[in-house]
Amino acid sequence: MSKRGWLLFAAMAVIWGIPYLLIKIALEGMPAPFIVFARTAVGAAVLLPVAMKRDLIRPALKHWRYIAVFAALEIAGPWLLLGDAEQHMTSSLAGLLIAAVPFFVALIMWRLGEKEAVSGTRLAGLFIGLAGVIAIVGLNIGEVNVWHMLEVIAVAIGYAIAPIIANRRLSDVPTLGVITLSLTGVALLYTPVAAFTLPAHLPKANAIAAAVALGLVCTAAAFLLFFALIAEAGPARASMITFVNPAVAVAGGVVFLGETIKAGVIVGFPLVMIGLVLSTLRTPEAGAAEAGPAVEAAPALDEAVVVVEAAPVTP
Repeated sequence: MSKRGWLLFAAMAVIWGIPYLLIKIALEGMPAPFIVFARTAVGAAVLLPVAMKRDLIRPALKHWRYIAVFAALEIAGPWLLLGDAEQHMTSSLAGLLIAAVPFFVALIMWRLGEKEAVSGTRLAGLFIGLAGVIAIVGLNIGEVNVWHMLEVIAVAIGYAIAPIIANRRLSDVPTLGVITLSLTGVALLYTPVAAFTLPAHLPKANAIAAAVALGLVCTAAAFLLFFALIAEAGPARASMITFVNPAVAVAGGVVFLGETIKAGVIVGFPLVMIGLVLSTLRTPEAGAAEAGPAVEAAPALDEAVVVVEAAPVTP
């Protein structure tokens, strides 16, 4: 992977590792549905003027049906389920369950005929990485209702399916158009819900700041950076940020919430790194398979096409 690819990878590892912490903070002053509305509204407010100025909305609207399905599986459903689940579990456990996304992606791609998705070294890396995440979280995660764990599993499945739909049905649509329409549509969908779930009192400054950061950094900027990462490093490597995100989530909990570092972190983090390296090793066969038809990277980020076979696992 190139230097630019590693920089994008590191940025995304942090940007999509901190939302677990930010969601926890935002939930202290806002209900989960309102957070979804706030996050999507802020993201849409930033991206919509840019997309309209560059005339990216009109071509995207022609594919509104597939964009609606993508938005439902990637944003509308998962963000609500994740917010609800995090009221009843630690952010570390949520990160662990979300880290199953690459496994679901590999399974789906295998079922679609992409045999190299679960072959040899990559398969070993997937399991080693998941073992590392389990060690990071540790066995002492407390008692959690099975329903809330199933909520996060549903999120992971949505994150695995949505980008495959985007890759197969929206590959000729500008990325910024897809993202902007998705955020705008979900924000509009949640507007009446937000009206009925308004906080009784003005939330504290930290909760407001967390919601704004979720919209600006972890949504608007993150989507664009993630698609840039896919164009630079390929979809399989891009999906591996889900192994690093839980470690970032644990670090955030330690630094900002005073959580205690357990032995699992010391044992698990090296396993995560080993799994990451093994899962992203390029073999000649895999390199040829990943390259596929030639797709030239556009000069401007908003002109990049959705070339996703791995999941933009937005927490």
